[in-house]
Amino acid sequence: MSSGSPEDTTVQAAGCVLWRRSPVTGGLELCLVHRPKYDDWSWPKGKLKRGEEPLAGALREVAEETGCRADPGAELPTQHYLANGRPKQVRYWAAEAMSCAFSPTAEVDRVLWLTPFAARARLTQPHDRPLIDALLAVLNPPQPAGRPD
Repeated sequence: MSSGSPEDTTVQAAGCVLWRRSPVTGGLELCLVHRPKYDDWSWPKGKLKRGEEPLAGALREVAEETGCRADPGAELPTQHYLANGRPKQVRYWAAEAMSCAFSPTAEVDRVLWLTPFAARARLTQPHDRPLIDALLAVLNPPQPAGRPD
């Protein structure tokens, strides 16, 4: 019988900080998704299906929301926050976009590929922004990431 522990009520989700090299400049670009239901810009992510491994769920959500096949890399910091009054835990991975064919849906109507600096400004939720720094630390890109001093 359940004891009502936090694990029983915490929403389990997973997603990716999806990145690519710009086809024009070769610079780092990050993918944000726009969800019309919330009118927000965020990382591709979603709730896990029962019994689904978090990384598999993260890659499934990326494919569903962005149309991208992604090559996962390092795990990034897990986020914990309240969503609609319920605790939510979202595990994230760095993932390189390998091929993309975005089609708008009711859940995600737009995607943007932005520099890290522009992505930081566009993200709706402040708690999503530290994942940019975590990704940059993992990738250690050879050129500047476009962050102010």
